[in-house]
Amino acid sequence: MFRTSTSARRQSGVTLIGLLFWAVLLSSVALVAMKVFPAVTEYRTILTMVNKIADSGGTTVPEIRKAFERATAVEYGVTSITSKDLEVTKEDDRVVISFAYDKEIPLFEPVYLLIKFEGRSTR
Repeated sequence: MFRTSTSARRQSGVTLIGLLFWAVLLSSVALVAMKVFPAVTEYRTILTMVNKIADSGGTTVPEIRKAFERATAVEYGVTSITSKDLEVTKEDDRVVISFAYDKEIPLFEPVYLLIKFEGRSTR
């Protein structure tokens, strides 16, 4: 037969307060991730578009801006920048397209998350 001491039987596990703390923490992280994910996806799309345009062989600024406008007509998710926000330069006989923009993401009133995105064509 098993005998247990009635005086000091110790239990282990998660308390209700600990469980609530972790639930709130994980929910907050999930909320921020769900709000930030579309902004990061848009940035990656813009970067891909800029690299594709730089590789396409456009040499003048109006050609490159027009190509970006055509690409944004296809990629409906790009709303943060326009063709006027592109900076087009030449480095060693190749066209370099760079851009920078800020994205303000509302978390809950009056708290916002500000992300500063910048990129440039790599080729």
